[in-house]
Amino acid sequence: MADATLQHNAAAVHGVGGEYEAPLLGAYSKKVGMWLFLASDSLTFGALLFAFSYNRIYSAWPTPFGKESIINATVMTACLLSSSLTMVLAVFAAQRHDRTWTRNWLLATMGFGTAFIVLHGMEWTKLMGEGMMPWKNPWADSVPQFGGTFFTLTGMHMLHVTIGVIYLGVVALRKWFLPILAACWIGGYFLIPSNSFFHQYGIHVLGLGLIVATVILFLKPKDYDAHDVEVSGLYWHFVDLVWMFIFPLVYLLSTKV
Repeated sequence: MADATLQHNAAAVHGVGGEYEAPLLGAYSKKVGMWLFLASDSLTFGALLFAFSYNRIYSAWPTPFGKESIINATVMTACLLSSSLTMVLAVFAAQRHDRTWTRNWLLATMGFGTAFIVLHGMEWTKLMGEGMMPWKNPWADSVPQFGGTFFTLTGMHMLHVTIGVIYLGVVALRKWFLPILAACWIGGYFLIPSNSFFHQYGIHVLGLGLIVATVILFLKPKDYDAHDVEVSGLYWHFVDLVWMFIFPLVYLLSTKV
């Protein structure tokens, strides 16, 4: 009887039902797992940021970003900062068990994240149109690694943002998100120009995301609670934080004089 009472009290305190799970440092397994993933992911981004910084210091680094690119990157930064605010509001709404506003704030976060992806894709398309590729850049033939480090660092971050948008869509809408994602994938394939970045790369990412989301939602369907929203918020804030390093290092320090 004492054990049953302890389990009931623990579930009430932590806002979850079912079998009691002993917390590690005050956090449940899904939260600990996300922290461990973010710790390992920070090493990946740390290595990419170090590689970019090292090459910039010891090479005749080009400065290709003009006023238009800086304004675009600033708007992208504003989108991510705004998405962090809406993500916090989503977590607060979930803790109040307000499903409607939890969903609304998650959708707002997805909207800001999608705007970031679109703006970033436009920037990539513009740079590719100017002759910049992962193996070369048109501004300094002696520094071909500029394109490789730029596309690897910003591409890895944009991939994380895309995964985050799909992640939030699954948490917010569950199976209802699948037809939306499928419509975006099919519509993008037929409507986006074939020579653009989105058609060459983004369509494949959306298709893979659709497959993964479908497998998750059908093999392990569940009603996502406040803890799931909080864990998704940890991932989203991490992605936002990484951009706060990329924006000044990649864009502001490579501005045309």
